Order: sequence, then structure tokens, then C-alpha cells
Amino acid sequence: MKITDIQTKKTSKPLEKVFKTALREVTEIDVIDVKAELENGMIGIGSAASTWQITGESLTSIQAAIDGPIKQTVLNGDIEGLEGILTKVETSCVGNTSAKAAVDIALHDVYCKFYNLPLHQYLGGGYQYPETDMTISIDTPEVMQQHAKERVKQGYSTLKVKVGNDESMDISRIEKIRKAVGSGIALRLDANQGWTQKQAVKIIRYLEENAGVELIEQPVPAHDVEGLKYVRERVDPPIMADESLFSPFDAFRLMQMEAVDLLNIKLMKCGGIRRAKQIADTAQSAGIKCMIGSMMESSVSVTAAAHLAYAHSNITYYDLDAALWLKEQPEKAGITWRGATAELSTKPGLGFS
Repeated sequence: MKITDIQTKKTSKPLEKVFKTALREVTEIDVIDVKAELENGMIGIGSAASTWQITGESLTSIQAAIDGPIKQTVLNGDIEGLEGILTKVETSCVGNTSAKAAVDIALHDVYCKFYNLPLHQYLGGGYQYPETDMTISIDTPEVMQQHAKERVKQGYSTLKVKVGNDESMDISRIEKIRKAVGSGIALRLDANQGWTQKQAVKIIRYLEENAGVELIEQPVPAHDVEGLKYVRERVDPPIMADESLFSPFDAFRLMQMEAVDLLNIKLMKCGGIRRAKQIADTAQSAGIKCMIGSMMESSVSVTAAAHLAYAHSNITYYDLDAALWLKEQPEKAGITWRGATAELSTKPGLGFS
């Protein structure tokens, strides 16, 4: 069954509240929505978010990559040979991981519709429904404390706390949050590359003694793999790579250097479901657990990530709250949220009607 068209459309989705990290501040997300159409009229959907500070892609560049080299290599391909088509998408251009992810998601969606399978079933079945953490975006300690209390009242038992722009302020943020939510709530810290090696060790050592943290995500700049190793060897909480991880090769290098304890996989960084699964498989062979993460993305790409998380036994940490930050939720989505738990549709593909 031939692929006859790949269509793109720019959309903007406002957030319910401002989202802040050490790298950026966001009030709405701009995405490229993708449709992949077969000659029988079946359509698969995908989506990509623009994140200059992480992938280096703009909305314009994402759309140009899809409408140009990616579309050229996909058109007239036979969807029944999905693996070969996805390989061509991967090699169609250098970089452009978010653009590739959007098309990868749309192709997986239409492939599963063609065979009348939910995406998670195609990926291996159901392992366990993902239970997401909830992000507390960076702000003053008092504001973050209040937001943390609100999220706990809403039923979230794991908070991902954004830090990384001020050493003393970061310590105050975590201490105030811990005091507000008590010892029963897990705190994950995400520095978004905001600390130096020595700062990271100093802060983490203090917090593990005085506040208690579950894990630390990307404490040092993405290029500083030696820095990740330096920190990991000097603190007890697990160290997770995020911005340092874009590909299966990156995963292999991080594990070979014994630089991290955990890996955060994001479809927009690695180029889609296929490459994400490769990373999770690679990590599993080395005994390294993975998180499935999301940036500020649409419900479509978050749903794709959730299907992979549901199907893969080595993905045991979940950061899928991006869709919950959107001001408006799609009426016919592939996820039904039961508090923090993402229950996935059994409809074909992603499950969007």
C-alpha cells in the first residue's frame, strides 16, 4: 500500500500557565502537525515541537525538512515495508530529529491502522500504564513551593523540579518544596545543564542529606560527558542524561564511559519511535533503566511516547506531563488520564478518532 502524500501544518497551542526552565520560558507551544496518507485514504498523524535550545530546530526548519528531503524519500514507499521507510527517513538529512520524529510517528500511526493494531500492541504489548511525574517549573522558592503543594493535592506523587540557574536559590527551592509536601513525595531534580561539575556535587550532597531526592537529571552541560561521570562518582542519587542523549550511539557512549545511571529518551531528540526503541533496547542490554520524557509538545507526540513506554519493560520512569500543561485538551485523544496515570486507547494506531 503506497504512501501518496505527506502534509504539514503549523499550529500554536497555548499553555494553561507559563513554563520556565534554566534554558527558556514558554507561554505557548508552536508545533508542526503531520499527516501521512495512503492510497486507500487511510491517514496517520504525527507532530513535532520547536525547541531551539535543545534540538536547534525552528518551526520553519522542521516544516522545510519534512516538505523537502523527508517527504521526497517517503512518497511512493510501501507502508508494509515500514522498517525500510523509517531507515530512509533517518538518512534523508543530517540532524532535524524533531522533523524526523513527526513523520516517524505519523508512519507508525498509519501502519498500525492498516493492520488494525494499537501502536503499543505493535511495539510489544502492554507492560504497565505509565504514571507520569509533574513538573514544577523554575521560579522563586515561594512560588515553586505553592505550585508543588497544588500538584500534590491534584494527586501527583512524583514531582520533577526545575533548577539550575542559581546555586543558593536552588537549595532553597528544594528545601521549601520538601517542607511543603512531606517525605512521601518523590522529588526529581532537573538542572537542564545549569550547574558546573563542582557546583553539582556540592548541591546534590547537601540535598541528599537535608531534603532527599530520587534522581538528578542533566546537572552539567550536554557536551560534558566527563562531567556527568565526575558527578556520578561523587554522589549517591542516580544521575540521568537528557540533553547529552540524542541517539543510540550517544547511549552507547554514555554507558561505555559509565557516566550515568539512567537515560531520558525523548522522541524529539532521537528522531521518533524507532530510534527511541533502539535506545531503550541498547540500555536494557547494559542494565540501565530509561525514562520516557517529553518537552513542551502536543498531545499527539506525547501519546506516541506513552505507547512506547507502555510496551517497553526497560522504560520505568515517566515524564509525560507536557500534554497536561496545554490549555485545551483534544476531545478524542489516545490517552485517558486517570490522575497521573495514562490509560491508552485500544483503537488502531495512536488511538485518536
